[in-house]
Amino acid sequence: MRGADTAWLQGVDTVLSELQMPCCVASSSDLDRVSLSLEVTGLAPHFGGHLYTAQMVRHGKPAPDLFLHAAGKMQADPARTLVIEDSASGVMAAKAAGMRVWGFVGGGHYRRRSGEGLLREAGADRIFEAMMDFWTEG
Repeated sequence: MRGADTAWLQGVDTVLSELQMPCCVASSSDLDRVSLSLEVTGLAPHFGGHLYTAQMVRHGKPAPDLFLHAAGKMQADPARTLVIEDSASGVMAAKAAGMRVWGFVGGGHYRRRSGEGLLREAGADRIFEAMMDFWTEG
């Protein structure tokens, strides 16, 4: 991975290390790709195998199925769940599941365009650009 492609990762390990609650990944990607990505970035230990993908549900994002599946597996109340999402369909899915959603616009796919309006229009409760800003009020 090139440096420019991983700049958004700065602070992710710190945020995950400081979380005082269980967390998981709920992705539209397939399980093998998610697993590999987490291994390559060194983030896999934070999730303890709590990886859920669209392969596991009938309807992918923007349907709420994946997020509700993940919440069920994690024994979490959707209304007390925070989703960090970087796509409009993901924001819509999490909102449809009754979850709070923070839109992350620091990924490479927003390098040439602003995702703030897109994610806010989809229903994001908060927008942030750097993982270092996770703990700050926004």
